Amino acid sequence: MAKEIPETSTSNSSQDSASGFAVAGTYEEKPVKSGNVARRVWDSFKQNPNYHITQKGVVGANGQVFDVESAAVATAESPLARKLKGRHLQMIAIGGSIGTGLFVGSGKALQQGGPASLLIAFALIGGMLFCTVQALGEMAVLLPVAGSFSAYSTRFLDPAWGFAMGWNYAMQWLIVMPLEIVAAAITIQYWNYPVSPAAWVSIFLVVIIGINLVGVQGYGEAEFIFSLVKIIAVVGFIILGVILDSGGGSNGEYIGGRNYRDPGAFNNGFKGLCSVFVIAAFAFAGTELVGLAAAETANPRRSLPTAVKQVFWRICLFYIVSLLLVGLLVPYTDPRLIGQSSVDAKASPFVIAIKDAGIKGLDSVMNVVVMVSVLSVGNSSVYGSSRTLCALAEQGQAPQFLAYIDRRGRPLKAIGVASVIGLLAFLAASERETDVFIWLQALSGLSSIFTWGSICLAHIRFRRAWHLQGRNLNELAYRSQAGVVGSWIGFLFNVLVLIAQFWTGFAPVKPQYGPPVTGASARTKSFFQAYLAFPLVVLCYLGYKIIYRTPFMRSKDMDLRTGVRDLNLAELVADEEREKASWPKWKKAYKFLC
Repeated sequence: MAKEIPETSTSNSSQDSASGFAVAGTYEEKPVKSGNVARRVWDSFKQNPNYHITQKGVVGANGQVFDVESAAVATAESPLARKLKGRHLQMIAIGGSIGTGLFVGSGKALQQGGPASLLIAFALIGGMLFCTVQALGEMAVLLPVAGSFSAYSTRFLDPAWGFAMGWNYAMQWLIVMPLEIVAAAITIQYWNYPVSPAAWVSIFLVVIIGINLVGVQGYGEAEFIFSLVKIIAVVGFIILGVILDSGGGSNGEYIGGRNYRDPGAFNNGFKGLCSVFVIAAFAFAGTELVGLAAAETANPRRSLPTAVKQVFWRICLFYIVSLLLVGLLVPYTDPRLIGQSSVDAKASPFVIAIKDAGIKGLDSVMNVVVMVSVLSVGNSSVYGSSRTLCALAEQGQAPQFLAYIDRRGRPLKAIGVASVIGLLAFLAASERETDVFIWLQALSGLSSIFTWGSICLAHIRFRRAWHLQGRNLNELAYRSQAGVVGSWIGFLFNVLVLIAQFWTGFAPVKPQYGPPVTGASARTKSFFQAYLAFPLVVLCYLGYKIIYRTPFMRSKDMDLRTGVRDLNLAELVADEEREKASWPKWKKAYKFLC
């Protein structure tokens, strides 16, 4: 006898008469008949009947070829599954970007700039990221739409810039996936297993693709576990580092601030500091994923503010404190900091500090953490690229087939594209794989910087539109703690990082070991490996703007309504404020911070 199973569907957006907001579609259950489990699984891959896209080449209500209003509706009513919970978002925010940039990349930063430059650069970039994520949180809580920051660029800046940012961000994650899978295979070689890298590549590909095919809940649970492992490792190292620096190691030697005196606090002067700025910026890549996940969160108005606030504590505790200890324990002149690759655990200052303390076995534990971090980034790369590609397609800015979303809310064809590009990981068996991946990475090497700068600028324009359209800041479900000033700081810092990348790309820091980069050919190669993404972004922007005649979005014309998920938002915010007023002081302080 046939059973009935629920099929998720989205009703058309409704207009809330009380608040004037166009509310993102609500979900209802429709019965779908199916005979058995296999049939239900098969049916789940069929196209969701509620998805729609913005048609290309259609003159919109604004008289332009690109219809901004239809694009806003398409991302607001995307039938992506809304199954991420608060704990998923919190772990994505706390541990989402803790990876090889911290565990291994910090070694390169320490070698190039010294311990003081390491601390200063990561602290300043961390402050910039705090302002950026606060701005993203304000917009994402109010407008939890598919595509998040690329959609905000389309809505609040210029559709052509949204196109350039969306494709640049998607390209970043599409390229990161094979890179990280190869990196995971490299970490296995730490134990000298006589197994071909291609075999490990196959295993890791199956694991990552399998997690993402489970759906957004599978991604959330995997990131919850991955982040928990990374957090435990960092906290454990901080405790161990304090003990070792205080003379609690096997040799009982007190270290203190010795490495700040000899060989010194800085290396390579101001250029060394600038080079560490660039490394720090890439180490924080992925922080913005918490905003991208808002569209698939059950209740972003409650869970997203908590996740956004915890970014501050992640920066302070996991980055600043751990890197302070790294600078105290490992001198920047240590030749082991020059690794064979960006995931070489032997070059990790964390591993070096443990080995110098004479502790056996913990280096293997740290290598496991590095491998978990790599798999976490690979998992996030499929999620980030597939959701961005799907949102671009929904807005008519990418091939239409990428907008395919099945009945379980999975962007299947976008996941398929990411998976196919992941097959590039089999180049690990090629002699030229290093050169291939360096140039692939150069295609989107500045993606995070452009994304963060666009988020800050979009927030500045959003606040301007909010004011000009007569809205009160008290109507916002969540307000950035850094405010518009923080967004300006974040935007200017991103510009400074671009300038630093330009300088250090053209004239790299002289390596402590090995020949310097000299000559026109070597400098040109170094520059384009660092800055190739810049002309590509400009080309995407100008090409799309000329072809589709997109407008610069004016503050008074910006759509601040389409995509607001909650009915009677003003009343809900007022009720929450009355509830907060009754809290004791300790709870108010806790909620402000966390």
